[in-house]
Amino acid sequence: MSWRSEYIWIEFLAGSRKTSNFCWAFILFLGSLGFLLVGISSYLDRNLISLFPSQQINFFPQGIVMSFYGIAGLFISSYLWCTITWNVGGGYDRFDRKEGIVSIFRWGFPGKNRRIFLRFLMKDIQSIRIEVKEGIYARRVLYMEIRGLGAIPLTRTDENLTPREIEQKAAELAYFLRVPIEGF
Repeated sequence: MSWRSEYIWIEFLAGSRKTSNFCWAFILFLGSLGFLLVGISSYLDRNLISLFPSQQINFFPQGIVMSFYGIAGLFISSYLWCTITWNVGGGYDRFDRKEGIVSIFRWGFPGKNRRIFLRFLMKDIQSIRIEVKEGIYARRVLYMEIRGLGAIPLTRTDENLTPREIEQKAAELAYFLRVPIEGF
C-alpha cells in the first residue's frame, strides 16, 4: 500500500502481520500441542486424544520424542506469535521532494533499538538498484544507493514481486526521486 502526491511518496510495509504468518503460527501451535498431548498421554497411560490410544505408543522412546517435538514446536509458535504481535519489519518509507528528505522507519524486536528510524538527504541518493537472483529461491530486491553509506533495501526479500512489478516499482521511484536505475 502506498500514498503519493506531487511532492510526497509514502510506502507502507506490512511487516510480520501477514496472512501466511498467522496461518503458519496457528498450524504450528495446533500440531505441536497435538504432539505434546500424545507424549503426555503415553506417559500417563491415558487417552487424552481419542485418535491415538495410549497403549500403542510407548513412553520410551516415542513418547519422549513426541513430547520434545511438542515443546519445541510451542516455542517456535510463540516466537511467531510474538513477531506478529510486535509487527517486526513493519513501517514505512517516506520520500519528501519538497523538503528534500527521505525517512525510513521499521519496527524491530522489543528493546533498546525497537524503533529503527533512518533519515537521509535526497541529494545523497545516487541511484535505485534492482537485484534479481533467479532459481529455486528466487529473490528480487529493490535498493536505494546512498552516497557514503551503501545500499538500503526498500522491499522485503520475501515479497515475491514479479520482474515486471519490481521493474515498474523501481522506474516509478527513480522517476519520483529523479535518480538513475542500476542493476538487473
